[in-house]
Parts: sequence; C-alpha cells; structure tokens
Amino acid sequence: MDPHYHPQTVESEAQEYWEDNRSFHVTEDPEREKFYCLSMFPYPSGRLHMGHVRNYTIGDVISRYQRMCGRNVLQPMGWDAFGLPAENAAMKNKVAPARWTRENIDYMRGQLRQLGFAYDWRREIATCDPDYYRWEQWFFTRLLEKDLVYRRESTVNWDPVDQTVLANEQVIDGRGWRSGALVEKRRIPQWFVRITAYAEELLQGLDDLPGWPAQVKTMQRNWIGRSRGVLIRFPRTDAGEALEIFTTRPDTLMGVTYMALAAQHPLVEALADGNSELAAFVDECNRGSTAEADMAVMEKKGLPLGIRVRHPVTDEEIPVWVANFVLMEYGTGAVMSVPAHDQRDWEFARAHGLPVRQVIAPAAGDRAVDLETEAFTEAGVLVNSGPFDGLASDEAFDAIATHLAAKNLGEVQVNFRLRDWGVSRQRYWGAPIPVLHDGSGSPRAVPAGDLPVTLPEDVHYEGGANPLHGMPAFLDGGTDEQGRPLRRETDTFDTFMESSWYYARFACPDADRMLDGRANYWLPVDQYIGGIEHAILHLLYARFFHRLMRDEGLVETDEPFTNLLTQGMVLKDGAKMSKSKGNTVDPQELIEQYGADTVRLFMMFAAPPEQTLEWSDSGVEGAHRFLRRLWKLVATSETGQPGETDWAGLALSAAATALRRKTHQTIDKVSDDVSRRYTFNTAIAAVMELCNEVSRFEPADAGDTAVLREALESVVLLLSPITPHICHRLWFELGHARAVIDQDWPRADSAAMRETEIRLAVQVNGKVRAQLEVAADAPEEDIRAAALADENVQRFVAGRTPKKIILVPRKLVNIVVA
Repeated sequence: MDPHYHPQTVESEAQEYWEDNRSFHVTEDPEREKFYCLSMFPYPSGRLHMGHVRNYTIGDVISRYQRMCGRNVLQPMGWDAFGLPAENAAMKNKVAPARWTRENIDYMRGQLRQLGFAYDWRREIATCDPDYYRWEQWFFTRLLEKDLVYRRESTVNWDPVDQTVLANEQVIDGRGWRSGALVEKRRIPQWFVRITAYAEELLQGLDDLPGWPAQVKTMQRNWIGRSRGVLIRFPRTDAGEALEIFTTRPDTLMGVTYMALAAQHPLVEALADGNSELAAFVDECNRGSTAEADMAVMEKKGLPLGIRVRHPVTDEEIPVWVANFVLMEYGTGAVMSVPAHDQRDWEFARAHGLPVRQVIAPAAGDRAVDLETEAFTEAGVLVNSGPFDGLASDEAFDAIATHLAAKNLGEVQVNFRLRDWGVSRQRYWGAPIPVLHDGSGSPRAVPAGDLPVTLPEDVHYEGGANPLHGMPAFLDGGTDEQGRPLRRETDTFDTFMESSWYYARFACPDADRMLDGRANYWLPVDQYIGGIEHAILHLLYARFFHRLMRDEGLVETDEPFTNLLTQGMVLKDGAKMSKSKGNTVDPQELIEQYGADTVRLFMMFAAPPEQTLEWSDSGVEGAHRFLRRLWKLVATSETGQPGETDWAGLALSAAATALRRKTHQTIDKVSDDVSRRYTFNTAIAAVMELCNEVSRFEPADAGDTAVLREALESVVLLLSPITPHICHRLWFELGHARAVIDQDWPRADSAAMRETEIRLAVQVNGKVRAQLEVAADAPEEDIRAAALADENVQRFVAGRTPKKIILVPRKLVNIVVA
C-alpha cells in the first residue's frame, strides 16, 4: 500500500466503482424499512457554493448511515430550474434561458458527482422539462374544476424593470429586491389557489410534526395567523352599501372616531374617478411600500372622502377617510379606527386632528394612561362605553358581539392572516398556465389531451417584455365549439408551484401520470434538509400542495416531511458568503487542491448542522492533515487478514483491553451522534480520539493485532458516511472483498465497554492532590478509604479529621478539612 495519500486518484476510483456497481440505484421493497432523505434541490445558477456543499453533505451522511443500518434508502437530486434569475442572466448574456439553465445543470451535476453524493441519478428531474411540468398543468386543471383555483384582479407590487409581480417581502424600502427599481402598485388579473380553504388544517397539522424545529412551526403559525374576532357592519348615512370591517378588539368599538379605507378599496376607486386630488393620493399610495415594517414607521397620510357611516351601537355619524396605512389585501380593506387604543390609528388621528376617545382603562386601576404620548393598546376594563362599562375586555367581546348580532350588524368570525396563493407571474421562463381565453376574456382549462402546454425555448428578448406576447404560434389556442379563436394564457406559474411537489415526483419520475403507487411507498420524506429561509413560503406551500394531492387521491398521508433539519449559514469573516461581499470560497478549487473528502470532513466537523459555520482555511488544512494521518496509520499498521475473532476466549493485555474498550465506546457515541443527535462534529472528534489511541498502541501478540484491526476497521466504518472515498479504499486495503458501502454499521459491545478500573481525581479542599485507580464496582466506603490513604493526600490532610468526604461517582473525591 502506498504510504502517501493521493485524494484525486482515490476519489475517482471510488466514484467509478459506485457507478459501475450501481451502488445507489434503489427500488421499492415492501420487505425492507424505507428511508427517504431529501435535501432541498438547488437553483442551477452555474456553480455550487459552500451553502450547497454543506446542505448536501449533511443529507449524504444521513443517507449513507441509514443505508448501513439496513434501510432501503432513497436520496435523489434535481433542479429548481425555472425562475427570474435565469431570465435576467439570459438577457444579460444574450442567450436563451433554456440553454443557459441546461448548461449550468450539466456543470453543477458534475460538481455534485465529484463530491461523491450517493444519489440515484436515474431519478433526476429538472422542473423546466415538459415531462415534469405537464403534470403540474394537469393538476391545475383539476383544481380549476374543483373551484380551488380562480382568477381575479389583484393589487400587486409591480417591478417595472424586471416586469414581474413581487411579494411584499421582496420590496425593500419601496424598491424591487433584485432590480432596485421603484415598485408600482397595479391591478392586474392574477391566478390564485385557495390555500385559505386549508388554513385551519395547516395550522392544526403543525401539532403533528414533532420532528420539526419549534422555530419553524412558530413562524408558520404566525404566518397563518388565526384570529377570532367580529365582522361589524357600519351602515352608510347615504344610500350606499354598509362598510364591513373585521376586528379582534370589539371591546374598543365605543372608541371609534373615524373609518379608514385602503387606497385600493372599491369605494375609494369609485370616488377617485373625477376627483383629481383623491386620484393623485391613490397614485401616491400605489407607489409606496406595503411591507409591514415600512407601514409601521411611515408618515400617516390620508384624505377625507366626504362620506359618513353610522356607529352600529350609538348611531353616531363617523367620517370615512382613505389612509396610506391600510392594506387592501388584509381583512376587508377597511378598519374601524380607535386612536386611543391602536398606535397607527393614534398617529393618524394626531396628524389629522381627529378625536381620541378612551374606552379601555388598565384592569388594575393603578396605572395612568397618557393618551397625549401614545395609544393604550392593552386589554383592560371598559369605560365611556355606555351599557358595557365595567366589563373586562374578554367579557365585552361576547357582550358586544351578541348585541351586534341581535341588530344584524355583526357576527363572530375566525379569520386568518394567510391570503390565497397568487401563482401567476408575468414572465416568460416558467411553466405555462394551462388556460385558454375566448374573445370575451373568459378563461377555460386546456383539455387534458392537449397537455403539456410546452414553453417555446428558442426565444429572443425585446427589452424586458415577455416574449410569449409576440409568438403567434404559442398564442394560438385553436378554436372553441363555435369556431371562435382561443388565445393561450401568457402568464406562467410561480416557481413555488414546481418546488411544492418535486419531492413526490422523485418517487416515480418515469410515471405516465402525476404520481403512481410508488409515491405511497416512499412518502412521507423521512428527513428533509434545507435553509430556514424557506421556513414559511416553500414549506407551507409544500404542506398545502400535499393535501391537495391527498384529496385528489394521489397520496395517502397528510404531511410531506416527517422530520426537518434547517442547517445554518456558512460565514467568512463574520459575514454570509456572497459574491457582492467578495468573501466566497469556490468548492471546485478546494476539491482540486485537497479532495472532496477533506471538504466534506471540514463541513461536518466545523459546527453542528443547525448552527452557523465560520469558514476557516486552517480548519480545511487540519481536516486534510487528519486524512493523511489516517491513511498512513492504515498503511503502516500490521493488522493481519480479516476474520471472525472469538473475543470471549481471547486473553487480552491491559493495553489491548483499554483500546478495545475505547473502540466500542466510540462506536456507541458516534452511533448516537449520527442517528439521534445529528451532531456530526462530536462524532468526528470521537473518531479522532480513537485514532490517537490507535497511533500509540504497539501490538505484541495475536490478541493485540486483533484489537488493532478491530479499531482501524471501526474507524473506517464510522467515517465512511462522512468521508466515503478514502474509506472505500482503506476498507479494501484492510483486506476486505466487499466494499465498505455494503457493510453493516458497527455495533457497540456492552461487555467490551465495561470498565474494570476507573481513575478518579482526589481533591483536598477543592484542589487536586492525587489520582486514584480503583475497581469500577468498588464500594463507596473503599473509595473514600483509599483516597484518604494516598501518601500525597495525607500530606495535605496533615492529621486533621475531615469534616466531610464528597464522592462524585466515576469522577472525583473531595476531602474537606478545617
């Protein structure tokens, strides 16, 4: 065996072996326990970054471990291939997005192969392939039939440079997160899926996910935002339709001094027609940010609308305003403004000279409320509230709701912060929405037999416009029953549509329908891995989509992912790696310099998966030194040939017994770290400690040699999920005929772990004065006596009678003297 470690040769040989032997090809086997391990698939940006490497190494370690435990393991890989970045890159580089994307996929696939990930590449999918998105289109038509999909005009954040709709979270300081352009508000037709119909189930289902981080579940609960409140109707003083509002604080109803409407409210839009001042204000609001953080601090602006409503209890006339702090997309687009008890209402009232009327006082009665400085927003006791005076806020909720219901002016409702999922994007590079429009603009689903609606891939851009608008062959949707022309929809799906069900398609990527019976063998995913930045949208949409598929009879389970691991970021110099910061590290260069195993080892050793990993060049070099040392350790050790050892009948020296004990203690610890705790860093540290013991061991007889072989074999087996290439080679060098990938995970021998002697520190008044070796099962009285009898201990006791002797089992004895 060459005593020098050559990672490039070792790794190419291992990868060739796995490929030739189809080591990671997997099929359904009802006789075996399955384990589906999935890492969130990447966007094909062109090159892997260290975040990718960390994410996929974690998944690979788990998958390889589960395989060695005898489970039928599925670990697939694919590409989240549609999306705006590819389109922008294509425009910049004057190349079609399809070509740019597929070239990137080819390159990144090669990088993943170099890292030795145990993927079943036969299952690879790219969401831009018609064989994938045709089933998404088919499913959309099924949802359309069930009235779970609808089209309506919606006010959206419009990026005029990227020419696409942005989520509120993608608007930063009023500008598009990617382009930096000032965002506009537009009302355009959008396609929506009724996720709100599943809001309660999605919320309750979080209680059935003990394998998910509490932080992620809390984020989803807050995003769904269940609230119990009252829908209240304020009759107009003219002949107009009553204004409806939803409030969770009906106890403040008697403090309403004005109503506030969103700029996009239908009543405001109607009044703005012919009113230039109001129209200008609406236009100003349409250019403003709708992010909640921005709304909280922005200057509160508004105009009176010249109309009034009646208070549903007192019949008092209340003025109606339009205000920039009210969002049309939340609630009814109208709020009852109680400036004494809501901070935004208070700020608006102060800015526009509107009354502030206190109707809630602190429950204890011992706290002053200064409405000159801020609103009092806590619950309390009602005051200045007529028949409701003296009621606690929770009591007033029911009393006021009952009063309103008797007058047919309100009823208790459960509302959700969650809004229906807008799935249409006004961009080219996405899956076409399978809808046809007739001359009147009425939409209809593309017949199943005409699917997929294939996205043309040979396109040329004129500015930033969607090229589909200028492609007559695509727009031509045939004719309807009366021979009238039909036009294809040019909006494409939000890419969250593709990523919401890819995990299920991996189970049956060659199925001639959306999913077949193989999906129910593999699902749910046993371990899902990805960044916490996907905690809300992707993971919530996937949970929703899974339920839609369940209700279509495609899957049997309620949840897609049993366990979720959210890995931390990779930092360098205290900041997240990014090209803009100039602090990236190219995985390709490291692979070429040190080998993939070094990169994998460093990533798993530097920090636990959930924590932030701080990049360290010296840490990478240290990982490489350890692998070189391990290689040399095997190369220079005389271990004999593999075979069964009769440990019960073998007399071992004290040194051999100690090494064997260390070996099995290491197996026990690493097994727990890898299987239950996912603390791969401590597992690696334990193996390194064992290697140190091995390097100090000098075998003197056959028993010693057997112990040495067992220790080295254990090191290779325990490290094989983390550094699979070097362990593949070392296992053969140790004389085995079958590859390490096909070996069972080692089991700790409890008898071998049992210690016959233990070493205790002996303290006198808290300071260590001796080390004591005693039998592991020695009685406490004998241990105390032995500690007192130690010659050095006697020097510090100096004939004094100990006040007490404290024994910490298996650790220390502390003798306390005056």
